Amino acid sequence: MNGAESLIRTAVAAGVEVCFANPGTTELPIVAALDAVEGIRAVLGLFEGVCTGAADGYGRMADRPAITLLHLGPGFANGIANLHNARRARSPIVNLIGDHATWHVAADAPLTSDIVSLARPVSAWIRSAQSSQSLAADIAEAIAAAGHACGQIATLIVPSDCQWEPADGPAAPIRIAPGEAPPDRAIDSAGAAFRHSGSKLAGSNLALLLGGRALRERGLAAAARIAAVSGCRLLCETFPARVERGAGMPALERLPYFPEQVLDTLGKLETIVLAGAREPVAFFGYPNLPSRLVPDGCRVETLATPEQDVVTALEALAEAIGASHSQVAQASLNRPALPVGPLNAMTVGAALAALMPEGAIVMDEAATTGLPFFMASAGAPRHTYLALTGGAIGQGLPCATGAAIACPDRRVIAFQADGSAMYTIQALWTQARERLNVTTLLCNNRSYRILQVELYRAGVTEPGRKARSLTELGNPDLDWVRMARAMGVPAVRVETAESLTENIRRAFAEPGPQLIEMML
Repeated sequence: MNGAESLIRTAVAAGVEVCFANPGTTELPIVAALDAVEGIRAVLGLFEGVCTGAADGYGRMADRPAITLLHLGPGFANGIANLHNARRARSPIVNLIGDHATWHVAADAPLTSDIVSLARPVSAWIRSAQSSQSLAADIAEAIAAAGHACGQIATLIVPSDCQWEPADGPAAPIRIAPGEAPPDRAIDSAGAAFRHSGSKLAGSNLALLLGGRALRERGLAAAARIAAVSGCRLLCETFPARVERGAGMPALERLPYFPEQVLDTLGKLETIVLAGAREPVAFFGYPNLPSRLVPDGCRVETLATPEQDVVTALEALAEAIGASHSQVAQASLNRPALPVGPLNAMTVGAALAALMPEGAIVMDEAATTGLPFFMASAGAPRHTYLALTGGAIGQGLPCATGAAIACPDRRVIAFQADGSAMYTIQALWTQARERLNVTTLLCNNRSYRILQVELYRAGVTEPGRKARSLTELGNPDLDWVRMARAMGVPAVRVETAESLTENIRRAFAEPGPQLIEMML
């Protein structure tokens, strides 16, 4: 047995089931080991950003890590943007990065680079393997590290000689410790804030800002009980990693994107209790606007950090304020009416909310077109909503790909802007090859519309020729139907709401990937 086989056998024993790979020469012993050892599904991505984004989507939905297999520093660098998003989502991921043989590094071959420095900003755990004999223990520790603190990224750099040289055998899996419990004083302090509010009327000046695992079913149930007794508002982050929504789930307010809107949303609050979320800040620095968006004089209490066991903390808080058995309000099934007429953000959001099936997973990277969907789908059938957590565009198609592999029996919907889809369009090929149940709703407004909005906000009401050329996606126009079909994905173009609803129904009824290009 060589080091690569000991690594794969250890990963299988630890519960790893998927490897998203774009390998090169330095990873070939691991590629061979994937054949030699049954138990791990090997999924090829034609670009490393597809591999890392798919591992993010898989981790969010499976709550266990997949492996990425990437080629040296440059290959890893191609995947960093979606690892940035995954870090913000607290997704469990194990990166395997092949490196030159230990004795070859000093030769400074063309692909030699400082992989540790590349990996450090997106990795909570990093190690460079030292020998084939240690490789099994290294991967066992990496997998355990990825599951630590509610999910994080672990990166193991594997020189090629450590892969091909002999090894003793696999290592035993390492037990993943549960999330750290928040200190009792945090629960006591939050409980005091709720008791101080006194009544439901006063409770409207208090908000629970939910993030991370607080947005799963159990956390939301506890939060809803707290709101039922206290009258507090339930808010969620602007771009949540994962939230359970729809009929039967508590209704949430989502923080807006622009800082002026956030300041208005939070303006009357006296206390914000953070439950798995961080204090809200502006996405960018704008002239004459603050970075921190908590209103002056508003008290901030931290019930649990994103790394802590926020669900248990919410249940303890509910107990502390006498809300353990309170009756809660839940969203009733209330689909919007089927839209008619031209396609725009409102009609697209309504069509999707009206037709999405029970148990759907929606990966929303629709940018400006996607804004109305969140409100329109509050009463849609129960579904899971995933968002662009770190702002690095090009996450949507890969994340949907990974979610579909994690949940093969659920319909995945990639609600996707055209500009950002071009960053990782290769994900369509992987969806076709793996026959994944992903329906892509491609919003084609032939522009980076959010940049046009930001130009207007900056006072550029009439952009010049160069500004227009840098924010428009025409000349030549992108033909998404032809591009999708070239990747093996059936595709159609629609120009009215009636045609959109007809084709959504058809796509949801058929297995495998589909793309609907919506001309806005």
